Amino acid sequence: MAETKTRYSDAELQEFKELILTKLDKAIVDYEHLRQSIRHLDSNDIQDTSPTFKIFEEGAAVLSKEETGKLAERQEKFIQHLRAALVRIENKTYGVCRATGKLISKERLRAVPHATLSIDAKNSGLR
Repeated sequence: MAETKTRYSDAELQEFKELILTKLDKAIVDYEHLRQSIRHLDSNDIQDTSPTFKIFEEGAAVLSKEETGKLAERQEKFIQHLRAALVRIENKTYGVCRATGKLISKERLRAVPHATLSIDAKNSGLR
């Protein structure tokens, strides 16, 4: 009878750690770009002196600032999830479904490295 794995090996965890660190680096860069974009939208420059399209530009700027803010919030949350995944790697609990206690498939973890639920648990609404 085959033994069921209860956790990923240290080598597998290292592979996931490298994947997560790569995604984390990119996510942080993207987040900083979004934050700089928001700051840029706050500034006034000499292009604001033309009254012709000023009303339209202000409306678009507010909408764009809100959208950019929401994207920045989502990116910040993604960064937090990736950092939490790194903690689970250090604790050697990474890849274990929090609803079923079974291993999450490698394919899912490669696609969503911060996942804490297996596909079955997510689809069945288990939390």
